[in-house]
Amino acid sequence: MKRAVLYVIAGPVGIVAYGLVRLWARSDGVYGPGLDWQAAHLVALAGMVCFVPGVLALSRLLPRSPWRTGVVAGTLVGLAATMVQFGADIVEGLLAEDRAEMSRLGAEFKDIPGVEVAFYDVVPQFFFLGLLVLTGVLAARRRLPWWSVPLLLAGIVLPVVTLDLLPIGGLCMALALVPALPLVRQQDERAESPVPVPRGLGVAPAPRTGATLRTSTSERGCGRRRR
Repeated sequence: MKRAVLYVIAGPVGIVAYGLVRLWARSDGVYGPGLDWQAAHLVALAGMVCFVPGVLALSRLLPRSPWRTGVVAGTLVGLAATMVQFGADIVEGLLAEDRAEMSRLGAEFKDIPGVEVAFYDVVPQFFFLGLLVLTGVLAARRRLPWWSVPLLLAGIVLPVVTLDLLPIGGLCMALALVPALPLVRQQDERAESPVPVPRGLGVAPAPRTGATLRTSTSERGCGRRRR
């Protein structure tokens, strides 16, 4: 995938942009529903979407194995749950007339059995845990520097303290993954380069048929008469 390098960095950049738009929207003391709420959550949703090919690109830097498949699957499940969370926030912002109604709609959605666990409290954390595990294994295999792991962990933990730290958290995540970009680019180039055909295994010439032999003989005869 030619855009794999872009996707690896676009996910964290989406988190940075979400945090910045959110801070700007809250500067007037009113945050949602409205264009500012929608803009912030649409940017966040776009960042989560970009994380999908980004995670797949990072995983391809590791050898295939059942554990790699399991970690990637868990990470993508967490990403899907996070996308549902942002999607629900967007829909609630569209339907609500004011902040109180938006909070009520959110509470009604969370009251559905299993929703809070699946899309808020538990499953979305699989994304961050899986990304941290992938980064740790890449660092252990010297595909990433050792400091990528604590930097990524800081990027994950900071927004938990307060969402106002989202821009710094996203920046930490981006810096942690930047060293992987050359490797991802090399992986793409190897995948897209044509496979060389060994000498002697080329396409054999088509056998000469009887009609071809007769035509060649006729042409040689005409050549003698012309001379």
